[in-house]
Amino acid sequence: MASSTVNVVRYTALVSGVFYGIVHRRTLQKEHDEKKHHHQIHERERLIAEAKEAWKRKQETSKDSIVTDPEDPHFDLEKLIAKWEKDYS
Repeated sequence: MASSTVNVVRYTALVSGVFYGIVHRRTLQKEHDEKKHHHQIHERERLIAEAKEAWKRKQETSKDSIVTDPEDPHFDLEKLIAKWEKDYS
């Protein structure tokens, strides 16, 4: 049989190990949550930057875009001919 001192040491080690495991897991979870939050912020910033860039490109192309559909009310034959002359000269 093990003496009472050995049992006290065993249970103290067991309780200490469980307590350490709980504390360590909490610190790891906190670090993981911070990294995840940081990643989400950067991902959101990247998406916003992409959307702004796409909007700028759309605005630039809409300024230069010529309506080529004769059924469209914004169709302008003179602008279309001028664009063709510019492109092919």
